[in-house]
Amino acid sequence: MRYLLDTHTFIWFGENDKLLSKKAAKEIKNSDNNCFLSIASLWEIAIKFGSGKLILKNTFHKIYTFLSENSINILPVEIDDLYTLLKLQQFHRNPFDRIIISQAITGDLTILTTDKQFKSYPVKCLR
Repeated sequence: MRYLLDTHTFIWFGENDKLLSKKAAKEIKNSDNNCFLSIASLWEIAIKFGSGKLILKNTFHKIYTFLSENSINILPVEIDDLYTLLKLQQFHRNPFDRIIISQAITGDLTILTTDKQFKSYPVKCLR
């Protein structure tokens, strides 16, 4: 399977937070799966971390090492993702979530998320 981690899913995985379902953690750890984190998620984390709205157990700089150690690939935003974004209805107003949804649609990825608003879009989700 090919999974795109929502920002909170990645944070919970990295922080070993019990809010992350065992099912999602198992899928991320499964070496047969390809897991991705959007560059938009890293941007969101940097903004919130820099403003003090997000507290992490580790430093922001350790995220890159963590991604590599856990075989999570950074997914760039491509022009096709933006074309998909332009077609999305406004069910979700968070711009970071909207680009993640667009990337999942364009790349035929399943999003690992607990965000119930994602179900309003033609995207596969796993909690």
